[in-house]
Amino acid sequence: MKVAVALLGMLSCAAAFPWPYPAQFDHSNCTIKADSPTIVAKNSGSALLNSAISRYTAIIAKERFWPPADYKLKKPETTGTLGKLLVEVATDSEDLNMETDESYTLDIPAGGDATLKANTVYGAMRGLETFSQLLATIDGQRVVRGTPLHIEDRPALAHRGISLDTARNYYPVSDLKRTLDAMSYNKMNVLHWHVVDAQSWPIESKTYPELQTNGAYSVDMRYSYKDVGDIIQYGRERGIRIIPEFDIPGHTFIVGQTLPKIMSCLDKQPGWDKYAAEPPSGQLNIAKPEASEFAIELINEYSKLFTDDVFHLGGDEVNRNCWAEDPDVIEYISSHANATVETLLADFYTQVHNAVAKQKKIGMSWEETLFHSEYAPPKDTLIQAWIDEQSIPKTVAKGYRSIASPASSYYLDCGHGAWLSNLDGNSWCDPFKSWVHVYNFDPWANVTDPEQQKLIVGAEVALWSEQSDTVTLDKYLWPRAAAMAEVAWSSKTDSTGHVRTTQEVVQRLHDQRFRMVGRGIGAEPLQPLWCARNPGHCLLP
Repeated sequence: MKVAVALLGMLSCAAAFPWPYPAQFDHSNCTIKADSPTIVAKNSGSALLNSAISRYTAIIAKERFWPPADYKLKKPETTGTLGKLLVEVATDSEDLNMETDESYTLDIPAGGDATLKANTVYGAMRGLETFSQLLATIDGQRVVRGTPLHIEDRPALAHRGISLDTARNYYPVSDLKRTLDAMSYNKMNVLHWHVVDAQSWPIESKTYPELQTNGAYSVDMRYSYKDVGDIIQYGRERGIRIIPEFDIPGHTFIVGQTLPKIMSCLDKQPGWDKYAAEPPSGQLNIAKPEASEFAIELINEYSKLFTDDVFHLGGDEVNRNCWAEDPDVIEYISSHANATVETLLADFYTQVHNAVAKQKKIGMSWEETLFHSEYAPPKDTLIQAWIDEQSIPKTVAKGYRSIASPASSYYLDCGHGAWLSNLDGNSWCDPFKSWVHVYNFDPWANVTDPEQQKLIVGAEVALWSEQSDTVTLDKYLWPRAAAMAEVAWSSKTDSTGHVRTTQEVVQRLHDQRFRMVGRGIGAEPLQPLWCARNPGHCLLP
């Protein structure tokens, strides 16, 4: 253990180690000055690349990050000076989807110009983030340590995201943009925007304007078309896709505030728990053609507003009691041979997934659509596995692509107790998921078949907002989302097959947390500052 502690201390002095860790990182022991590095694009007309260069130029100009473990170091001796960072991108294509190449190579010599090469502008963005993290300010001198260094990097998973619920409590546009900034610092690339739910409908609709009028908490808690466009562009400039979720047919009480005739079991009280996972109850009435028509019209509208090629249809936590006691459903079943609640639900899913396909989008849904209904989704559907960790191997065993979001490890809202005001106890998903617990989850666990492993294409942490809003957003997300981000980018093992442990990575995560705080992200601390300054001294014996 003493050797390990000494090694951690040496590493903190010898080089900077980025978060997430690169796929290949070769470094030496020279330290060079990096007073005011200039970033220059070579032969590129990409507006996105130019925007990224301007952004990182501003970040670097302002940032004076002094790693906490190096707080006693004096101004280091240097062997050279960093010149420019020359950025070269093979193509000016700005297409952003799950197939986008985010790989890059970065070379920083022991003096002179550094080079960053990527196949796409988005790979260049990832390389710029790594470059910014290699800079450290020691006793007033900005340096790059560990030169000459060579990095070859690429993500393990194509989809690395955060699912954020903006319906139970509202987050202003500035919160969403700050979250996108923080995601870019951790090489995350998907904001799964759970924009509406039973409690509110904050987003503008041109087709049904009353949904927002009647469903937003207030005129100050709304998202306009312009807001959505701004968020999509802001994400794109950081290599982050915005995937919308309009959860149907469940979680739709708020639709009933405008269209009650297409609803079932609206706000059943006091026995809401018979009809819904949480109050208020209410689901689209799957026996009524008007309900399916409404859902299809929403898909048609929002498929145009949201430009990503994936559209999330929800499909989780539908309650059969809600429909079994609905007069319209009862009448339909009695007058149609072989009709049941399950056949009605499968028919509804068929219609909405077909509508998504007609819009040339890829459907995404929660795992219940696959496992808890008679419907067989199209094989290109992305299945978000959340109920337990075994849902991931079960999904890929059926030949579907899986987005890993197990509540047991990746639900960041858990751990604050029940939110029902007459219940003194735990919430359904307690306890709190520490960064250690998040990091220790392996999305590839229990999947040994190489072809099935390829079907695990993504991972998402989720922040449901029953007990979160603008006040708590940053600290609930960060740095725990960063822990997932490294696993999704770097995988659980290094190039030698060694499984990374939290003991080994904690110092880098300390650095990342302090760096994020310096960039305006309210990330909560991992440990006392003393631990960050004394690597290896805060371990359970």
